[in-house]
Amino acid sequence: MKYELFKLKDYFPFLGENGADPYVEMYLPYIMSEMHHENRKRPCMVVCPGGAYGMCSQRESEPIALKFLEEGFNVFVLTYSCAPHRFPTQLRQVAALMELIYKNADEWNCDTDKIAIIGFSAGGHLAAHYSTMFDCAEVRQVFPESKSVNASVLCYAVISAEEVTTHMGSFENLLGHKPANQAETDYFSCDKNVKPTTPPAFLWHTAEDTCVPLKNSLLYAEALWRNQVPVELHVYPFGCHGLSTCDSQTIDDMTPVYEYNSAWIPAAKKWLKLTFGL
Repeated sequence: MKYELFKLKDYFPFLGENGADPYVEMYLPYIMSEMHHENRKRPCMVVCPGGAYGMCSQRESEPIALKFLEEGFNVFVLTYSCAPHRFPTQLRQVAALMELIYKNADEWNCDTDKIAIIGFSAGGHLAAHYSTMFDCAEVRQVFPESKSVNASVLCYAVISAEEVTTHMGSFENLLGHKPANQAETDYFSCDKNVKPTTPPAFLWHTAEDTCVPLKNSLLYAEALWRNQVPVELHVYPFGCHGLSTCDSQTIDDMTPVYEYNSAWIPAAKKWLKLTFGL
């Protein structure tokens, strides 16, 4: 495995404004010349940890990266800027990482037709928001040719900004205030921005999640279905919010419930292989 950490402001200085310091941890599988893999392009996974836009969870960073690295993915964990840094900072940082992946595709052996993004909780909102609005005015202002991802994996994601459905703390951190009106609510509700060109998605959630209600994933899945975009949704009956890999790496008090929910990982891998034709 090759591991490298790089700071986005070293490539895009404006991303370091106001004390922001987003960075990327890159995990690349070995290029095994013994198996003649020198020129084989690999699928990529961009990881957006959760943390209510107030922090980036370590539990949803490297442990996730290693799960997809073992499947032959090039993995890029984005530790994006959080409060007091506001929208559109985070979307622009995802766009910046996409620019680097495209620019270095040959050196890093990246297949730019097979780039997925995975997000957890508020990181799931970032992943879904980028999936639906990678070409919005706020991004195109600084990246005129911003690139779309090809698939998303959304884990107990914050999707809706509607007060009765959302995790409002995430939006207070992202915007500096609650959504002020219906237009702003709709702009930040990922389900309201799905269109036929939105990338396919794999979603999972638990029915018992009281932090980010299950309805968030249901709304996004329904929006994809209405737009004839392929979607797979798993709802696990038990378990709290923030389960990450559902194993002892990320949970202190393992139970049979968590072990049961860990089925999301092989399911997501199979879905990605099917979606990308791997």
